[in-house]
Order: sequence, then C-alpha cells, then structure tokens
Amino acid sequence: MTSLDHIVPAPDFQERHSLWVDASPERVLAAARAATPAEMPIVRPLFALRSLGSKRGLPAVGDAPLLDQLLRFGFSSLGEEPGREVALGVIDQAWKLSGGETVKVAGAEDFRAFDRPGFIKAAANLRVTPERGGTRLETQTRVVATDPVSRRKFGRYWRVIRPGSGLIRRSWLRAAKRRAEQPR
Repeated sequence: MTSLDHIVPAPDFQERHSLWVDASPERVLAAARAATPAEMPIVRPLFALRSLGSKRGLPAVGDAPLLDQLLRFGFSSLGEEPGREVALGVIDQAWKLSGGETVKVAGAEDFRAFDRPGFIKAAANLRVTPERGGTRLETQTRVVATDPVSRRKFGRYWRVIRPGSGLIRRSWLRAAKRRAEQPR
C-alpha cells in the first residue's frame, strides 16, 4: 500500500515508473528529494514548452531541488512516511493553455475532500522499498477529475503530454540513482 492508495484510490489516469538503485532506501529517498532540474536534462525544455502561453512558468531553476520547487509553485504536500515515501499533489485545470486556476490545499484530507467541478486532482509520490540488497525507487502519478467534463478535457490533454510526463519521471529517477550511487 502506498499513500496514493488512500489519497486517490480510484484514479481516472495513472502512470508508474521505477528502477533499482544500489544504495539504502534512506539514501535513495534523500537523493530523489535533492535531485535538481540541472541533473534532468529533459525537464527544463519540457517545462518551458508546457509553460508557453501560461500565466506562470513551471519551476526549472537548475540548482534547486525539483521537489521543493514544485511545492513552492503550487503543489501541496500530501504527506510523508519518513525514509519510505513522500507524496505531493496539485489541483488545477492543466488542460487550459493559460494553466487555469490552481487550488492549494493544506494536506491529504483537504485534497481528498476537494470536489468543486472543473478541476483535476493529480497526486504523485516518490517511494522506496528494500529489494535485492538495494532499493526499488518508484514514482507513481494518479489523476482524478472532479466531474465528467473535466475528465474528458484532461483525457485529451493527457494523451498529448503523457509521453513527456513519463520522460520527466524517468529522468528524475535516473538523477536520484546517480546521486545515491555516488561514493560518499
């Protein structure tokens, strides 16, 4: 069970990526939290492309941890299981070229309870699990729409951005792996 099983138990859309890392779970999660866009070559161009026409660009400061930037950008912390998992989420209207409205919530319960029509709720995690003398690092994204119209609009958007979204997630995992496996 992950925190996402409680936060978005029945997603309309989802994606999962993982890789094995030769390091302890604590070291791997710390590396994933600390990974920066400068370590993920695909992130900055994809964020810049998505930000065209938007009221505000997606975060892509090269030397600041991406997770911290996402939280400052408008994502909400949805909880953490120390040394095992961190979850964040955003409530917005991603399909709108302008970026639409973003709703900041106080935590997982507010996120789950939000049901105003016209939005999607996207939750993602970074999770570590001991495996074969190392660690399985996984990221999962789950999206649920607050109404059928938003589900259809986001579905069209998702078909276009999903490949890039996957590239970003896999790039993040690879950056964490490189960090975690570096000699101390």
